[in-house]
Amino acid sequence: FIQADIHDQKALQGAGLGLSITKAYVGMLSGEIWVESELSRGSIFSFTIPYNAVGHASTTDSGVMVNEAPLPMVKKLKILIAEDEETSEMLMSILLKSIAASFILVQTGSDAVDAMQQNPDTDLVLMDVKMPLMDGYEATRRIRSFNTDVVIIAQTAYALSGEYEKAKAAGCTDFISKPVNKEKLLGIINKYF
Repeated sequence: FIQADIHDQKALQGAGLGLSITKAYVGMLSGEIWVESELSRGSIFSFTIPYNAVGHASTTDSGVMVNEAPLPMVKKLKILIAEDEETSEMLMSILLKSIAASFILVQTGSDAVDAMQQNPDTDLVLMDVKMPLMDGYEATRRIRSFNTDVVIIAQTAYALSGEYEKAKAAGCTDFISKPVNKEKLLGIINKYF
């Protein structure tokens, strides 16, 4: 996707990643995205995602839709989400609401450290590695200095070679790359709870 009027000196052009990221998120949520564009008038991007208030829907052999509740956890978890992007924070909250007793939401690494000191009974930390003031790796090292039991899952959009090792070296329990796949994330969490 690019702007049609590329000759305009004031045209704002991005790297073109926004639409790709949006398409990936919509796809992970089993939705569809499309565009309607008209030269000199603009573009309208639309999407749909399914909504099912009770578990996942599936079809029986007779074609009747039934709801399947997610597998129950031993207990509901107290989850700290350290994420500086509001959209990603919201997505993580939605993906994990079925297993969460409560959420603590912070936007910086230093706030994550403070929140863990104030909430030592936290079960799970989802730690974005790229945050302002203090990155997720440094925040994890500081949390590990006073809490060695909490499960910390590093999450990053930069799934380059060596990131997993860097996360482990900082003290993270596990690692997941963005965009986060719900089934993969729940599978990782299930290993520890």
